[in-house]
Amino acid sequence: MNFKFDGDRLFFTSDTHFNHTNILRYCNRPFKTVGQMNETIITNWNNVVEPDDIVFHLGDFCLGGAEEWNKILDRLNGRIYLVLGNHDLKNIRQGFIDRFEHVAMSMCIQVGKKKIYLNHFPYLCFDGGYHNDVWQLFGHVHTRPSNTGIDAGRLQYLFPTQLDVGVDNNNFMPLSFDEVRHKIQRQIESN
Repeated sequence: MNFKFDGDRLFFTSDTHFNHTNILRYCNRPFKTVGQMNETIITNWNNVVEPDDIVFHLGDFCLGGAEEWNKILDRLNGRIYLVLGNHDLKNIRQGFIDRFEHVAMSMCIQVGKKKIYLNHFPYLCFDGGYHNDVWQLFGHVHTRPSNTGIDAGRLQYLFPTQLDVGVDNNNFMPLSFDEVRHKIQRQIESN
């Protein structure tokens, strides 16, 4: 399914891991508690996303059952499309899936003439990957400026048109379409 969107008021994020206590240690997140992490990400999100904006969340949204998910969803601005991550799969039968605009394992969207693949995982091969006019946005790898995560060695094989939109890589906030475009353009120019 190919969805068409206007780039204005369009945002991307991944790997919020709301309510996931162990993610603080696993990813060296700079928070003392999971509550502090949740509040920071919610505040950052709502500071850039308006109620009618569209947000593509590329997986690993939240841990816990429907009550925990709904408490978080009640507080977030935007119309959210969820691409399921590995931590989300066990929760898809809970009572919150209908809160999202669309839920899928992957998506392909079009913004103007730009084709964008949205997946939880980075892909080594994707249609148009050798061309600068097709992007792939992903999460999962928890890229950090130090790039010391478990997947760091494999990330060298990414195309310059692929971008980790996860919160660890982006100051714990969603990126606008324009921010994504600028980051990818810098990657293309430095490649």
